Amino acid sequence: MGNHRDQVRRVISDYLAGLDQSLQRLNLDIHGNPELAYEEHYAHDTISTFLGQLDVVVTRSAYGLATCFEATGGSGGRCVNFNAELDALPGIGHACGHNLIATASVAAFLALRHAIAEFAVQGRVQLLGTPAEEDGGGKIGLLKAGAYEKADVSLMVHPMAESSFRDRGVVGAAGQRSIACLDLVCTYTGVSAHAGANPWEGVNALDAFVTAYMNISALRQQIQPQDRIHGTILEAPQITNAIPEKTVAKFSVRSTTMSSLARLAERVRLCLEAGALATGCHAAFEDTPAYADLRVNEHLCAEYRRSMQEQGETLLRVEDDVMTGSTDQGNVSHAMPALHGIIGIPVPNGAQNHTHEFCVASGQLAAYKIMLKAAAAMAMTGWAFLTDDLFYARVEKAHE
Repeated sequence: MGNHRDQVRRVISDYLAGLDQSLQRLNLDIHGNPELAYEEHYAHDTISTFLGQLDVVVTRSAYGLATCFEATGGSGGRCVNFNAELDALPGIGHACGHNLIATASVAAFLALRHAIAEFAVQGRVQLLGTPAEEDGGGKIGLLKAGAYEKADVSLMVHPMAESSFRDRGVVGAAGQRSIACLDLVCTYTGVSAHAGANPWEGVNALDAFVTAYMNISALRQQIQPQDRIHGTILEAPQITNAIPEKTVAKFSVRSTTMSSLARLAERVRLCLEAGALATGCHAAFEDTPAYADLRVNEHLCAEYRRSMQEQGETLLRVEDDVMTGSTDQGNVSHAMPALHGIIGIPVPNGAQNHTHEFCVASGQLAAYKIMLKAAAAMAMTGWAFLTDDLFYARVEKAHE
């Protein structure tokens, strides 16, 4: 078995070495053309064309989503899914390294597809282009649309600043739990009136927001240390000489689990409703999908960590600290066993994700190189899942 594993690893490594230049170009193309949630047309087209040139079967605009693509390979047996996140952030580009996530998933998908063919084993691979991870939860919509129904496991890796890990002698973690998140979007509608001549005839929608904001600021003292509430004005009044008749606010609420999130979100909703009640405005809420907490599968983590170790990179199996960010891969991890590995990339001054510095770092060669190792490790983890019945059973049991 050991010799066979070495053989598979060599085949995967040689195959990825042959694709190295074109994968580097793909990574830089996506990095240099950042697109916001549900608008990732360039990334969708570029990756789809790249895969098509390698004779991969690709469905563009899959599952009713313009910027989702699906690529498949292999036949029979179990199915391994890889997620290619595509979207960037407003004003700061690929500051969460989704170009690296996409490139690593594309590489892992292609490598595992190649190994399946090379060794003539049963097994299938699926690559999904998953839009809107930063805002909107593309994977949540894809789960509802049945995009994951053929998959038995879902694998992806995420870059972080390596400075968070280097003092512990590691370059990342195979697994890290994250918390659940929900966005509350509230539109306050009031009545306009001349602010100088007859303000008493107006109903002030900006006051409704300000009152609600103060309510939420007071609430923050009474919440759990790991809970988070942060908000902004999406649409604000633009003039001073009319009583504001419309204000749109958005608050993101985060908590450890889906049930604690539901309780906290209800408290925030009451704060927002109180702003309307106090000012006489009408409050209307827009329903947005909740990002679930990320479930960690220890067996997937151990196998992935082993494959990184074989390439000379040491990871924690599971990071003890819970990531206070959220991901829609959390929703996938409730539906099936899932991996969301954390890989450290070099960032000058150790700046974390969602910064200009991290955006620059995610376009550097050093970041691409470590993510390609992560891709090879994902392919090997997928291989174990497809070919090792004992490992498959352990992963499944841990998920249940």
